[in-house]
Amino acid sequence: MRRGIHSVCPCASCRYAPAHTDGMGRRIRDPARAVMTFEQFSAGSSFLHQADPRCKLISAGVLSLIFALCQHSCTALAGLLLSLLLTAVARLHWAAVLRRLLLVNSFNLLLLLLLPLTYGGAETVRCIWFDLSLSGLRLAALITVKSNAAVLLFISLLSTSTVARLGQGLQALRLPQNLCLLLLFSYRYLGLIHEEFLRLRRAAALRCFLPGTNLHTYRTYGHLLGMVIVRSWNRAARVQQAMVLRGFSGAFRSLHVMELRRSDALLTGGLLLAAAGLLLLELAPA
Repeated sequence: MRRGIHSVCPCASCRYAPAHTDGMGRRIRDPARAVMTFEQFSAGSSFLHQADPRCKLISAGVLSLIFALCQHSCTALAGLLLSLLLTAVARLHWAAVLRRLLLVNSFNLLLLLLLPLTYGGAETVRCIWFDLSLSGLRLAALITVKSNAAVLLFISLLSTSTVARLGQGLQALRLPQNLCLLLLFSYRYLGLIHEEFLRLRRAAALRCFLPGTNLHTYRTYGHLLGMVIVRSWNRAARVQQAMVLRGFSGAFRSLHVMELRRSDALLTGGLLLAAAGLLLLELAPA
């Protein structure tokens, strides 16, 4: 009986409704999976998956700083090659990596269209009816290379660890305790807040709410977001009370003890040497 109802029931709120529909009847992914996509690359057996998160955090911080501040194209290209090498070592699915890069490069495409028209400069090239600035083209290309290098670096070093492991690594590096707790709690409850939003939107759909470009729609969505905030606040209060009753003292105790291995030291040393090489390449006279 349940199987028959599940196959024909059109109601998105019914307990027999497919899990991949939202309150408006549209197909969506599982809400938990939609929020947990950050850990898409954390499952694996490569060398970078097993590396100490403290070493990866330090290396990623130093290299990303150099990527962000470099002004020469040769340095940016070398950083991009290094990031591609790390991504290959991590043995990640290239299709998923390219989907992440597609989102970043959609913004880079906008820069490639606007900067040559608005940047100015003495050197220009005529294209149909427009004078394109060569300086703007170079700047847009430099930003594109740097952003791709940084994204690949974070994917290969940070996304290969779970958020819990990264939080433990930040805690071990003596970062502020409140910052580590904010990271862990925010990640933990994003999925629950998303589910609460879908539940309220489903309730609005059952009351024949049809969104449009009118004042009633804007008011309804404002009330919906307000209810999400109120319910999130109430849930946070209940979670705090539950944790206090269980003796929470402001720090998480992990059953996994991090030990610095020789391979972790070699990884950190190699990446820091690469960072020093990029810095020398950046400071070298042209």
